[in-house]
Parts: sequence; structure tokens; C-alpha cells
Amino acid sequence: MVEPVPESISFPSEEETILKLWQEKDCFQECLKQSKNRPRYTFYDGPPFATGLPHYGHILAGTIKDIVTRFAHQSGFHVDRRFGWDCHGLPVEYEIDKTLGIKGPEDVAKMGIAEYNKQCRNIVMRYSNEWETSVMRMGRWIDFKSDYKTLYPWFMETVWWVFKQLYDKGLVYRGVKVMPFSTACNTPLSNFESHQNYKDVQDPSVIVNFPLVESEDVSLIAWTTTPWTLPSNLALCVNPEFLYVKVKGEKQSLAQGSVLKCVLCVFRFPGKMLKGKKYKPLFTYFAKCEEKGAFQVVMDNYVKEEEGTGVVHQAPYFGADDYRVCTEYNIIQRDQVPICPVDASGCFTSEVTDFAGQYVKDADKNIIKWLKEKGRLVNASSFKHSYPFCWRSDTPLIYKAVPSWFVRVEHMVEKLLDNNAKCYWVPEFVREKRFGNWLRDARDWAISRNRYWGTPIPLWVSDDFEEVVCVGSVAELEELTGVKVTDLHRESIDSLTIPSRCGKGSLRRITEVFDCWFESGNFIAEGIDQTRGWFYTLLVLSTALFGKPPFKNVIVNGLVLASDGQKMSKRKKNYPDPGLIVQSYGADALRLYLINSPVVRAENLRFKEEGVRDVLKDVFLPWYNAYRFLVQNVQRLQKEDEIQFLYNESTAKQSDNIMDKWIQSFTQSLIQFFKAEMDAYRLYTVVPRLVKFVDMLTNWYVRTNRRRLKGESGTEDCLWALETLFSVLFSMCRLMAPFTPFITEMMYQNLRHLIDPASVEEKDSGSIHYLMLPQVRETLIDKRIESAVSQMQSVIELGRVIRDRKTLPVKYPLKEVVVIHQDAEALKDIQSLQKYILEELNVRQLTLSTDKDKYGIRLRAEPDHMVLGKRLKGAFKAVTASIKELSSEKLEAFQKTGSITVDGHELHEEDLRLMYTFDQSSGSAAQYEAHSDAQVLVLLDVTPDQSMVDEGVAREVINRIQKLRKKGHLVPSDEITVYYRCKPEGEYLDSVIQAHTDFILATTKAPLLPFPVPKTASVIIEETTQLKGSDLELTIVKGSSAPRAPLNGPACTYVNLRVKVDNKEQGKGVVLLENPKGDNRLDLDKLKKVCSSIFGTNNTQLRVFNGGTGKNLGLFRFFLKAGLALLTKCQAGEVATLLLDNPMGQNGLSYSGLLSEAAKVFGLRGRRLKLYQDQDLTQELPPDSSVKSLNTKTVFVRVLPTTAEA
Repeated sequence: MVEPVPESISFPSEEETILKLWQEKDCFQECLKQSKNRPRYTFYDGPPFATGLPHYGHILAGTIKDIVTRFAHQSGFHVDRRFGWDCHGLPVEYEIDKTLGIKGPEDVAKMGIAEYNKQCRNIVMRYSNEWETSVMRMGRWIDFKSDYKTLYPWFMETVWWVFKQLYDKGLVYRGVKVMPFSTACNTPLSNFESHQNYKDVQDPSVIVNFPLVESEDVSLIAWTTTPWTLPSNLALCVNPEFLYVKVKGEKQSLAQGSVLKCVLCVFRFPGKMLKGKKYKPLFTYFAKCEEKGAFQVVMDNYVKEEEGTGVVHQAPYFGADDYRVCTEYNIIQRDQVPICPVDASGCFTSEVTDFAGQYVKDADKNIIKWLKEKGRLVNASSFKHSYPFCWRSDTPLIYKAVPSWFVRVEHMVEKLLDNNAKCYWVPEFVREKRFGNWLRDARDWAISRNRYWGTPIPLWVSDDFEEVVCVGSVAELEELTGVKVTDLHRESIDSLTIPSRCGKGSLRRITEVFDCWFESGNFIAEGIDQTRGWFYTLLVLSTALFGKPPFKNVIVNGLVLASDGQKMSKRKKNYPDPGLIVQSYGADALRLYLINSPVVRAENLRFKEEGVRDVLKDVFLPWYNAYRFLVQNVQRLQKEDEIQFLYNESTAKQSDNIMDKWIQSFTQSLIQFFKAEMDAYRLYTVVPRLVKFVDMLTNWYVRTNRRRLKGESGTEDCLWALETLFSVLFSMCRLMAPFTPFITEMMYQNLRHLIDPASVEEKDSGSIHYLMLPQVRETLIDKRIESAVSQMQSVIELGRVIRDRKTLPVKYPLKEVVVIHQDAEALKDIQSLQKYILEELNVRQLTLSTDKDKYGIRLRAEPDHMVLGKRLKGAFKAVTASIKELSSEKLEAFQKTGSITVDGHELHEEDLRLMYTFDQSSGSAAQYEAHSDAQVLVLLDVTPDQSMVDEGVAREVINRIQKLRKKGHLVPSDEITVYYRCKPEGEYLDSVIQAHTDFILATTKAPLLPFPVPKTASVIIEETTQLKGSDLELTIVKGSSAPRAPLNGPACTYVNLRVKVDNKEQGKGVVLLENPKGDNRLDLDKLKKVCSSIFGTNNTQLRVFNGGTGKNLGLFRFFLKAGLALLTKCQAGEVATLLLDNPMGQNGLSYSGLLSEAAKVFGLRGRRLKLYQDQDLTQELPPDSSVKSLNTKTVFVRVLPTTAEA
């Protein structure tokens, strides 16, 4: 049975209840069981590290993955979802290094790799429990029991297999990579490590000349802050697009024009004219490189004009860009011996004879001195800038080439682009722009790291690297080494050797580990920062191995930043804790906030807590209230009309109400749109439409149909409205289930009791997440009705704006609304919805017209001073004057085209504000206020009218009563009486209430009586408020205490009788057809028996005819004090009629008989009763009263409490 829905709700608490339900029913596993025979939808989770706690970036990615996989399940697929853990890599090593105080390779060597990796293994799952709790609390369904970890031997073996495939295809080679290098720790650092410790430092700043070979009196001049790299110079780089100048001074120099002060500028020319020019090297250490093209001018766009001379010196093994450019110009080869005369300690090697053994930073001053002595120094100074330091040793880093293993990529760029084109990216621009551009410039991929905790690269080599064996499996390694292998980490296999087949002794494994991980499937989703990471590695591997894309669909999300636009930082505490956000607002609210934001369009989101709160306020609470309203009225229908509501889509009758048709059409259009967009993975278009739908449902459908849903238009119409609302809410729950799994489950667990079991297709319908998405019912889609309601909404919204502008609350009725539209069909649509427009705007009359001139309406324009003033500057004043003179006709044309030329300036929509005004001569100016959008013009008659003002005040009273009712936690079916008092009495407010009592009663459905409140009344709530200069005291009491209507007949259903025997009247009288409880009702046979008994016609056959009237003989009514039903409803058990005697004058009632019959008729046998002549129970009926004197009178019954009740 459907349960009552409480007025208030704590969404986080309800979510906790739903979590328990899912756990008890094991809902996720049940979903997988139910779908096991369906088509497979492949999804692999990009694994996080468990060394830290989940943040908003993880929550966002997890939510996207959960939504898409839930949608796939509800679309008829089987979706395995296994959680993954990234257990290897720098984040783990970084934690261990911090904890154990490890500064470099020598510290690891002292400890031993086995112990170091043991420490790493111990912490990889440090926060796994917290992760599982967080992921589950966010409503994400994923399997933790069947998870995968990158440290599992089978996973590492798969990596080996992939690598061997690449190696066998000739795609692996050993080269060098320029990396941040710690000379104190003798080791390269990753980019992650190098960004840990930046400092502002003073470095030398030198400008050096490079004489041209073709004309030694002309030099190029270059700037650098690393003089120690000059001995390794192999080229100079310029930007082909920059403008350079040749200047004449003491010596002629070439440099970018904006940098040098010169005596005389000889001529200007683009940088591309310098390409290929030879220059005289600074040092002769590597003069032999000239044979391969060194010491020439090259070009690249990486040269910037913000600093330096526009000429950048190239030392390819000490700068990533230098290396790239020199490789492109074939000055160096990837597989040649590096020209890198600096050792692991940062000291020059013997090749640099003048500075051998010197630490490079210390050598700077000696190099500058040498340059000055040789006449090559133009200028020397110092330069302050931010520079990276080693986070371990706190010493300056250098950039240096280190040996590395690569996978060849550059040769397959076209294949990469082709496969990328076969992948479906959301948003699409990431594929074409950011990722596509990266692929076009793809470089060979460095896959090795000089670290410890990772998957070892399975290459065994000879000392001279000429013999190499690549191992692809555990079995192969066991066969080659003769040793049983159970683990593949360094400590387990570094000691294993493979005999050389070329007589080179034993082959040993190289020391590096892998710097990659990879999976593939139907769908993946990660942040935009992975375009150069995970997305890239997946595409390269899949293209190289299989020649096809690694995934079919990918969603790229942006980054979640702090509210100030900065990166979220634990140290700065510039973001709210995710756990506290969920605790305060719930997981559904956080999910919807993240998904309904720019972040799902690969843009960045500034996280704001109030945004999550607004989801509750603007989406969840209105949605919840619509659901609550439905349940309330279903229960009311059952209680008052004894109709059990059960919904069956296939048997539900089609409503002929236009708003029912509209919301059904709108819902089916939404389902159609939802499926198409979700199939296209465009979450960013779906969620705004779902949120808009909540607004349409709650603020339009429910609001405009409240009376129908409450049964005020009859039972049949009420059922139509309830079936419509149920159908829409049920569809909405199924659509929203992937996005907000908790609130939809909560609603469904109650709503499912209103579904006809015969209509349920699923075998197990115990969870909303077991159900498939609703199918589109295209027969219900009516775009004409959707358009008509849209027109109606525009009219109502424009009318509300006018009311707000004139400070006229909707409670106060107005005479007329005029709607002007050029389209006669649109006016017909508006006419069909007149009832709703009149109600929502609270106006008496709707007038439709196509002629605005009839009402003296014209358009006028005002300039946007800020926009136009900035743009037009001096011409602004004259243009403003011309704008104000524009005719209404010209402005109407502007409305259609969006542009207009004024004084030679083309103006657009953002430049002008259009307003409607009235010709003062028309007489409409004082009567109407106007407002419009691009299609429709609305006029409201705002002239005051006292009767309407009075009605508005009455509505204010209704509003105060309803708010007090809500404050007292009352529901519509609670029977109450409202007592009021105005102070001072007899003033305006008092007179308005007295004149509008029936009007107030019609809305509140509760009797409204003046003070005093009966002493015996049970007060629920009371309040005093100010209204129209008076104090209004309101008191709500239990039970209905309405004034009793004058007696016009029995309170129960009855029949007047005239009995004729042989055409002679035997007697006449009244027979009651029911008792107060609504049972013991007389049918025709029972009526005949009663007649025979009363009129003494036992042996006579009776026939009953309909017609004529009879005198109501000796009857009066009883009212049962503290009863709950309305007075006119005998069946409810509060009011009854007793006959004083029968038509034959027999069996007359005495006082004791009166008490006995009253107890009998109300089912109160055995209870003590007292009889009173007034409803306040102050005038008791004396026992010796003449019962006949009570004919047609009302007597009130008080039920005395039992000892238990007392």
C-alpha cells in the first residue's frame, strides 16, 4: 500500500536508507544477473591511485561513468563494471620517499630494491576502504570484489606481451630524452616531481654574438640564462614570421628590432630569410658536427618575442625544444651518441677541456669570462625568474638528455589520425583540435623510467647493448633462465640472467620500468588533462598492435577548480570537503550539479557549494513536492471516494484535457530527445532538458491542475489528472535514474504500489534500476499542443512581469488581459487555454487581437549606454538622439532582422533596448501596462477597482490560513476549523472577511468562524499577523465546527412515501435509506419490507412508483461532537437523522430511547452520552424534556470518556 509522504525531507538521510536497501537486496549483482544474456557493453575503468583520498575530479569522472553504464543497462545491455587500482608509479614512490627520507638512488641502493618495493606495496591500498565507501556513497555501482590491480602478475604479464608485440614489429629503440635532472640525486625526475619546488632565483643573463661565415663583420646575437649550455651549442633558431633588423653600430648585428638600441637601422626583413646561414661556433669541442649540418640558422615557431633577442641558441641535449628542432633539421640523429658533456653530478666531462670537472652552475662565471676575452660577449647582467629545484635535495635542476627507451610513433601519424577519426568524442572539438593537433605533431613515445616500483621493461641486454632479448611472458622467462617465476617486480627478476647466444656472456635486464598503462572498450571517460596522457597511449598502442581504434566512444570532462578559479589545494583549504557536501546535500545533488555544468563540455568548473544547494532548492524539492502531491490525492481519492488507484499504461484512458495532453506530449518528446542524445553521449544537452522538465511539471502542470488533482472537477476528471501525473512522474523517475539514482529509487519504492501488477513486464521490479527506460509513445506527441502551451506560458510570464513592475501581487484580480499577436493561429492556441491564463494571472477577461494600433501601442528604443558609449565614443550623443527618433515601423523591422543602421552605424540587438509605449492621445496609457517578447505583446488593465482590491485582501487571508496550516504540519484531508478575529473589530479587514467567507471557504475547505474559540476545542496552532492595518488573529482547531445549515430535510439519504391500498391512501411518511456509517443501506426489497412493517401491509404485494412529494413527518438531526466529516455527509458517521415516531403514530421516542438510538446509530453502544442544545455543549438537554418538542431541531451529542481514556 502506498505510504503517506512527509512534508519535509532530508535527502542525505533518505539516501542512506536507499543504500541499505541496495545492500539488503544486493541490487547491483541482481542487475547483472538479470542482464547476463543481453548484448555486452564493454567498459573499463581508468584506475585511480589509492594512496590519496578521492577528490571532486574523481567524483566527476566516476559520476559520468556511472551515468553512461546505468543508461546502457537500462537500454538493454549487460554491463560488467570492475573497479581498477593503479598501484605503480611515482605517486606511490613519492609517499615512500617522504616517509623514509629517501633523497636519491644511493639511498635506495643502501636499503635494497626488495625492501623499497616492499614499503611501496604496503601503502598502495592505504585508502582503499575510504575509496570504496566514497564511491558507494556517491551511488556508483561498480564491482570492488572482482577488481583489478596493476601490480597483479597477470596484469604485468599482459604489459610484457604488448611490449613484445611492439618490439617484434621493430617499433622499440633506445635513444635519449631531455628531462629534468637532479645533479644532487644523480637521477632524472618526472615532470610531476620537477613541479614540486619552484623558487625565484637570480641567474646570469648574457647576450653573445655569432659572426656569420659569409660576412664575419655581421653577427647574430642570442640571449641565454644558462651560459653553461653554450659549449654544447650546435645551432641558432629564429621565428620565420618575426621581423628582424640589421643595424649598424660598432659592430653590425642582426636581432629582433624591438630589443636593441642601435645607431642606425640598415634594413628590416622576416626571419625566414636567415634560414640556413652558417655562423662561427663559440667553441671547437664539437666542430666535427659541422659535417652533419651544425652551426647553421634553423627556424621554429617556439621562439617567442616576449624576452630575449628573437635568436635562441640550441644545445639539443639540454633542452626539449632544442632537441626537437635539431632532430627535425637532421643536425642530430635519435640513435647517435649524445653530445652531452655533463655527467650525472652536473660536472663537465673531459670533452669540454677548458672547464672539465667544474659543476655547471659554478662554471657560468668562468664561461662568461672566456666569452669576454674572446670578444664574443655583447652584454652580461643578472635575471630574476622562477626556477625548478629538486624537491629532495633542494638544489637547482638542470635539463639533460638521459638514455631512454622509445616506441616509434612518428611514422604512423596518419594512421593515428585516421583511427582517431573513427572514435566518437564528446565534445567533438577535443578530437579535432586539442587531441588532433597533438597527434599531428606526435613524437616518438618515451616509455621508460629510471625507477623501482613499476612493471619492469622485459629487455635483457649484453653490456654493449648489441644483443637484446625481449621477453613476452612468464613462461618464456622461466624457459630462458631456468628459474621458476612467481612475481615480476624488480626484486624478483633483476638478478635473473639469460645466456648469450653470441658469446657475450650473460644478458642482464635493463634497470628501467614502464611509464604506461592501457586498456580498451566501448566507452571510456577521463579529464581533458589526459589528452596527452592516457588517451594518447591507448591510441598509439591500439594502432601499433591492431591497426584500429582502442575505444569507440569517449567523454572528455574539464577540470574542477576552486571557486576562485585556482587549482584545488589541501594546503590552501580553498574548497569544501566532498564528504561534508554529500553529508549536507546528498550525493544526487552533487552528481547533478557536476553533470549540469560546463565541466561535461570539457570546460573548467569553478566549484561553488551554493550551486549544490541550488540543485536541492530548484530541482529536487519541487520534484519531491509534485510526488508528494500525487500521493496525497491518491490517498484522498481512496479515503473519500473509496477508489483504489492502480496505473496500467495499456488500459489508461486517453484524457481530453489539453494540459494532460501537453504534459504527456512534452514527456514523450523528452524521452525521444533523451535517448537520441544519450546514445550520442551528450550528457551536457540532456541534463538541462531534464532540469527544465522538472520546472514544466511542477511550476506549470501541477500548479495549473491542482484543483483537478484534488477532485474539485469530479471523480472522472480527477482520475485523468492523477493518471497523467503518475505516468509522467514514473517516466521521469526511469529517465533520471542513471543521473540521480537515490531520489528516483526513493520515489519508486512508494509509487510501485500504485502500479497494476498485470502491467509490469520485468520479472523482478523490486528496484527502479531493474526497469528498462520507457519507450517513446509517438502517438502522444502533439507539437501543436506543445506550441500552444508555450504560447500560453509566454503570455503568463509577460503578465507576471507587468504585475511585478507595477507591484500588483497576483492575489489581487485585474479586469482584463489583452494579447496581441500577428499570427491568428497562435491566437486560437491562446484562446484554447484561456482558463489557465485567467487563473494564473488572476484576471476576469481575456481579449485577443492582431491590431496593436487599436490600443495606441508603439515601439521606442533606448541605447545601451555602456555598450554603445564605449564603441561610438564621440558619435554616441548624436546617435542616441537619432535612436530616440526611430519610428515604430523601423523598430518592428529591427525586431525581425536584428540589425538597423543609424547615422551610418550598424546597430544590433545587444546595442538597443526596445520598449512599448502608448500614444498619450489614445487613452490607453493610463489604463494598460504593456510588455512583450519577440512574438507576443501583452497588455494588462491596471486600473484600480475596489471589489477586486477586496477580493485580493480575501486572497491574502487565504494565504495566511494556508501558510499557518503548513506550519502546523497539516495535510488537506485533516478536518479543521479556523477561527479569526480582527483588531480593531469592524474595520476594513473585518468587513472584507465577512463579505468573502464563502470565497475563503471554497479554497481552504475549512469552516471560517469568528472568535471566540470554544473552550473544549483542541487547538493545533495559532498566530497573529498584520494585514491592511489590522491585527489578524488566526486559530486552527481540530475537527469541523461549521455553523449548521437550516434544516431542509433529513441529513441522510431518505425517501418520502405515500402508501395506497385499493387506491386509498393508507399512510405517508419518511424512510431513511442509510445510517451515518454508510452501511445497512436499503435496496428495493428491503424498502418494501420496511413499508410492510410500518404500514401494516404484511400480506400485500407492494409496487413502488417514482413521483410526487410527501410531508416529512416528525424528524430531527443529531450531530456527533468532535466528528471529522463534513456535515452534509451522513455516511462519514458525524451526522445522523432520527425519526421521533413512525407514520402510524406508534413507537414514539422517549429521552432514554433517544440516548439508546443515538448510541446505536453511531456505533457507540455501551458508551455514556450527554445531549446538548448548542454546539459549544453548554446547554445540556434536561432528561425530563419533551422529546416531541425537538421536532426538526438539532441536538448535539457528547461522548463521555471511559476510565481508560480519562
